[in-house]
Amino acid sequence: MTTSPAEPDPVRRSLRETAYGALKARIIGLDLHPGQRLVERDIAAELGVSRVPLREALHQLESEGLVVLVPRRGALVAPFTRADVEHLFEVRESVEVLAFRLAALKRSDADLERMAAAVDAARDALARRDDAATAAANAGFHAAVVQACGNPLLRSMLAPLDARVRWLFHLTKQRDTREQCEEHAAMLAAIRAQDADAVAELAHRHVTSGREPSLALADSWASSPIDPVEATRTRNRGRQTA
Repeated sequence: MTTSPAEPDPVRRSLRETAYGALKARIIGLDLHPGQRLVERDIAAELGVSRVPLREALHQLESEGLVVLVPRRGALVAPFTRADVEHLFEVRESVEVLAFRLAALKRSDADLERMAAAVDAARDALARRDDAATAAANAGFHAAVVQACGNPLLRSMLAPLDARVRWLFHLTKQRDTREQCEEHAAMLAAIRAQDADAVAELAHRHVTSGREPSLALADSWASSPIDPVEATRTRNRGRQTA
């Protein structure tokens, strides 16, 4: 008789989730920059956790493409290059458009409320000129659409992309966010009307129209290719540069 690996005790699981949530928020919000060295001892002290739950959190973040782990050397925030942006848009132009189409057909009243709340939050943040909050709300709208698609397999396929999409929205928050907000409002109206063809067309145009502006912005912040082994060779805590 085989036994499954024991789950961590509740306290350790809570500490892991605390570390995971805190680090993920800091990476997505750009408090920790692409290519930045993550020193376990320092981060554990900052978060008030031991290294075991911290390492578990880092492995979880690695699975989402946000962290690179180098055996026996440490970790760094995953570099985000121009090529990464291109690859992300190639995927989004296919599977994310499908999610919008299915959301129009399968959405519930609760789904509509979540999407509307995200659109309202983005507009409020835009009025306050809070770029970070606008980016977070716009990313939240896309996440609400995925939640509404009613297809567990598609949701599981898109789940690893969620963090990268949120990261992208923050990295490109200098884009015309007013236009993004209005496009989201138009897509919400089509979803509310259950017009799958219209929202699919709007979604495809929305994603593809963001490609070139995002790539142009990428030139100002994207990392050069980084050798993770070399980047973790010293205790340099700053952003790695080419």
